[in-house]
Amino acid sequence: MAQELIKEEGIFFDDLNKLRALDPDVSQNTSELKEECKEFVTKIEQFQDKVGGLIQLVDELAKETEAEKFKVIGARNLLKLVAKQREALQQQLHALIAEKKMQLERYCVECDALSKVESEQNEFINQFILQN
Repeated sequence: MAQELIKEEGIFFDDLNKLRALDPDVSQNTSELKEECKEFVTKIEQFQDKVGGLIQLVDELAKETEAEKFKVIGARNLLKLVAKQREALQQQLHALIAEKKMQLERYCVECDALSKVESEQNEFINQFILQN
């Protein structure tokens, strides 16, 4: 009965018969909770370290991806430029071919005219020689 009155007043005795203001069961539960909290905090810190490493890795991969993306864009632009240069060169060559064809046509006409003149002159020479 005296022990119950003491307990009602919030005074307890532990296993070593020391006077305590907290129930030994509550004290033990508090200690266990404290240890579990320490373990939880340790696990959270480990988790944060792993997540931090993962975030760093993802950031590095993102930077590398951006760099590769810019390289690809540059290569694509260079390819377009080369294609345009090739097209311009092709147009220049077509124009040069057309010009050379026209020149060939003029030379053919001139050759025909000169052949006709040569033929006429040869005929004149032959007639002159035959008359003398």
